Amino acid sequence: MSGVNVEFINPFIGAAQKILRDVCQLETKLQKPYLKEAEYKGDLVAVIIGVTGNIKGQVILSISIETACNIASKMMMGMPVDALNDMAKSAISELSNMILGNAATNLSQKGLTVDITPPSICLGKDMNITVNHSKNICVPLKFDDNSLFEVNISIVEE
Repeated sequence: MSGVNVEFINPFIGAAQKILRDVCQLETKLQKPYLKEAEYKGDLVAVIIGVTGNIKGQVILSISIETACNIASKMMMGMPVDALNDMAKSAISELSNMILGNAATNLSQKGLTVDITPPSICLGKDMNITVNHSKNICVPLKFDDNSLFEVNISIVEE
C-alpha cells in the first residue's frame, strides 16, 4: 500500500469506530487493511460519500443487509428492523453522515479543508463500484458477531 498517506486514512477509521461505539453501542476490532477491487460480493448495502477540498475522492461504507438492519435497529432504540425499509435506510444514511462529518472535523483540525457530499445508498448483490481517484483501501472493522463494517477509502491529496 505504498503511497497511501495514513494521515488521511486514520481519521476515517477512528470516526467509524467512535460513531459505531457512541451511537450504536457497538465495539469493533480493526482488521488488516488491503487494496480492494471494484467488486462488492454478497447482498449488501454500500453508502457512497464524496469527499472534496484539500483531499478528493470517495468513501464507501459497505455492510451486509443483515448488519445494516441490526445497526438501524440500534439507532432506533431497539425497534425491530427486519427489512431495509425507508426508515432503516434513513438511519444508515444518518450514521454515514455522522462518520464522515466526524472524519472531516478531524482532518480540519490538521489544517485540511474537507467537505462531504450527501450519502448515496446502493443496495444489491455482487455490485461493481468503480472509484475514480486512486486505489481503494478497504479497512474492515469486525463486530463481536464476526460481521464486518468496511470503510473503503479512495482519496488523493490536491
